[in-house]
Amino acid sequence: MKLILGSASPRRKELLAQLGIVPDLILPPDIDEDPRKGELPQPYAMRIAREKALAVAAGPEDVVICADTTVALGRRILGKPADAGEAAAFLTALGGRRHQVITAVAVRRGDVVLSKESVSAVKMKRLSDAELNAYLASGEWQGKAGGYGIQGLAGAFIPWISGSFTGIMGLPVAETAALLTAVGYRVWRQE
Repeated sequence: MKLILGSASPRRKELLAQLGIVPDLILPPDIDEDPRKGELPQPYAMRIAREKALAVAAGPEDVVICADTTVALGRRILGKPADAGEAAAFLTALGGRRHQVITAVAVRRGDVVLSKESVSAVKMKRLSDAELNAYLASGEWQGKAGGYGIQGLAGAFIPWISGSFTGIMGLPVAETAALLTAVGYRVWRQE
């Protein structure tokens, strides 16, 4: 049995390491991640995580882990910004407000796909022009849902969260451990 991480995210690999897991393979799937017309954030995140898990080539006994992190401002999905202008618009919209960070995890073994989601509430402070420009110049916004990562420089902009810190980072470890156990992968191994 191989454990395959279907993500190129170094954060997800680090979060798996918190469970003592080192993936045998890292195979990020290439799927269309565009939201469907009228699709709401939670169903969207779950659909994308499951589609990613199904898109990874794996043997019948291999275990595949995929996840999708979505930032939601009300019903609006804030994906990965296309450029610094879109990142600035996202960060400005999030400033001074609470939003949700939804991370859906899908684990596949053979024909079985199990999934769970972690929904956390996050408050971001209003950013000054200097803070916004410095953050944009750092490039840290690139490839991150909503244009920020709580584990980096943007952590200084987040005075309050309710929920899973690891879920906000991109892989809720409690939910992931439960899913792995449910498909027969021993998480807590003793060597």
